[in-house]
Amino acid sequence: MATTTAAIWRDTERCYRAVTARDPRFDGQFIMAVRTTGIYCRPSCPALTPKAQNVRFYPTSAAAQANGYRACRRCLPDAVPGSPDWNVRADLAARAMRLISDGLVEREGVPGLAKRLGYSERQLGRVLTAELGAGPLALARAHRAHSARLLIEMSGLPLTDVAFAAGFSSVRQFNETIREVFATTPSQLRAASLRRGRRKGDEPGGATRLSLRLPFRAPFDAQGVLRYHASQAIPGVEAVTEDGGEITGYGRTLRLPHGGGAAWLAPRPDHVRCDLGLADLRDLSSAVTRVRRLLDLDADPEAVARTLGADPALAPLVAETPGIRVPGAVDGPELLLRTLLGPAATALAAELGEPVPPADPPLDPLTTLFPTAAQIADAGVGPQAKAIAAAIAHGSLDPHVGRDPAELRAELLAHSVDAPTADYVLMRVLGAPDVLLTADAAVHRGATALGVDLTESARGWQPWSSYAGMYLARAGKRS
Repeated sequence: MATTTAAIWRDTERCYRAVTARDPRFDGQFIMAVRTTGIYCRPSCPALTPKAQNVRFYPTSAAAQANGYRACRRCLPDAVPGSPDWNVRADLAARAMRLISDGLVEREGVPGLAKRLGYSERQLGRVLTAELGAGPLALARAHRAHSARLLIEMSGLPLTDVAFAAGFSSVRQFNETIREVFATTPSQLRAASLRRGRRKGDEPGGATRLSLRLPFRAPFDAQGVLRYHASQAIPGVEAVTEDGGEITGYGRTLRLPHGGGAAWLAPRPDHVRCDLGLADLRDLSSAVTRVRRLLDLDADPEAVARTLGADPALAPLVAETPGIRVPGAVDGPELLLRTLLGPAATALAAELGEPVPPADPPLDPLTTLFPTAAQIADAGVGPQAKAIAAAIAHGSLDPHVGRDPAELRAELLAHSVDAPTADYVLMRVLGAPDVLLTADAAVHRGATALGVDLTESARGWQPWSSYAGMYLARAGKRS
């Protein structure tokens, strides 16, 4: 079974061993706070390791902030991969964190978060405080602080505009939060970033252009996940560049809460370079979160390898391709409708897709937003796709990242989506790590080639069956 974030941060001996070793695999899985300095750090912080009696561990940055600690300016503990537990776990806390990371609290407040999750505000606050060490407001505040730091350091936007773009309700709240979290002022943060030579983004005019570094836990099979997305790319909505048979860049347009955008992704040895063009900077955190989910950047490849590598049939594949990822999705409705439409999705995007706001410099050839569910419901498509699009447009079907997997699967089946398609949607939209696509032809061919009994072997692959399926599919394409 997978170890949850709560179990990790409560295991003080294990956490302290990770801190002593400066083990980057634990970055994002817990936070270390130092009583004597009042600072919280990522586990791999290069600073001198504090004495064990002076250290406390928290599940989230928000919990450390709520207890009076400020972020380390040396290791930047918010600039790490997210916890893999938000996908492994399907409980209320994990689902809430997915929505908070997508900026839902900034858009709809805590009442909107509670409504999406189907709980009362009081019950939601009680669960999050018990599991994550902070309530929804504190968790959202930490998320806003991280977004603000990115905008301060990576854009040329006036600081007053940064405050509202990051989701703060006032400049005073923005200034106070930055001082409390980073022990400095917004203007000092920007001055320090300029001294470090960080490039400021372009001023608004069309879409604002930003360039970010997205961290991941190594190893990372970038070519595998990018090639998967490239194989299904819709021209205008997505684009790919290659050099010598390797994918050097993959881009796609983004339909975000406040406007259109586009992301161009290029793999690097220790990060993914992400060039973003956004019509509205309030969508920065949503865009980053969705791109990370698209590439499964928050996965724990070591945990996957330990489990799958113990199976003699899969062990050679795991050794050959370490760090395999499960391809995610940037938009639940889009993924579901594209799956149902099949090849017809390409023509539909060309016919109905809206132009994406131009960035400067442009992110060509990313020009088109995939059509909305309402547009597809009114188009001349097949009866099933039309019915599903209408259900999404009317709100009776809502495949968002905060859904409970079992509830979403039942809802999809009730709308006449077949079980294999429902499982595929769970795997990609929710990042569900334990979904084995037994109906997939490539998975079946791979299992046959390896002499694997899917029913028997799958029990030993839990909770990483989705990753096992990716290995089997890869083997199946070779056979």
